[in-house]
Amino acid sequence: MSHLRPALVLLILFTALTGIVYPFAVTGIGQIVFPAQANGSLIVQEGRVIGSDLIGQAFTSDRYLWPRPSATSTADPTDPTKTVDAPYNAAASTGSNLGPTSQKLAERLTGAAETWRQVGLPLPIPGDAVTTSGSGLDPHISPAFAMAQAPRIAAARKLTEEQIRRVIEASTEGRAFGVFGEPRVNVLRVNQALDRLGVQGGGRDVS
Repeated sequence: MSHLRPALVLLILFTALTGIVYPFAVTGIGQIVFPAQANGSLIVQEGRVIGSDLIGQAFTSDRYLWPRPSATSTADPTDPTKTVDAPYNAAASTGSNLGPTSQKLAERLTGAAETWRQVGLPLPIPGDAVTTSGSGLDPHISPAFAMAQAPRIAAARKLTEEQIRRVIEASTEGRAFGVFGEPRVNVLRVNQALDRLGVQGGGRDVS
């Protein structure tokens, strides 16, 4: 008992500290100091959650910025043993894991490049326009990719290209602390601003 009693006391003590006190303390501090980030960096519009600053969405309309491709998938509704493509599925974060010799990767890159050419976007093609991110959920694209889409969006919304470029420039985020990472554009934030611009400027969304 002289050995068992202190072992049990320490087990109970550290279970309480690491399993109850610490999680509640960290959660409480997060809710007080960083409430938005602690709750998922949610984006709320008119009282309704429409997304997160941390998770991309699969916009396909010509009136919106398009995100980079996503390799996430979900269970095939007709055969649960198989999967089907489901871009930006937050429940299945993953990269494509396809190597440079993959035929599937080559076909996907070729298809993405062909789509780029069909909509008349300028060359050279930005890398993030045809490649997926490691998570499949990246909410950002490069400024080059965003600016290249300005003519398409302007035509669809019946606005000027300069108006679209100003929205993109205003939403461009710089490097973290001025050093880390690359400049980036949050797709959902820009698309929100584009909708507001359409209302304020008299522009009409065209599907």
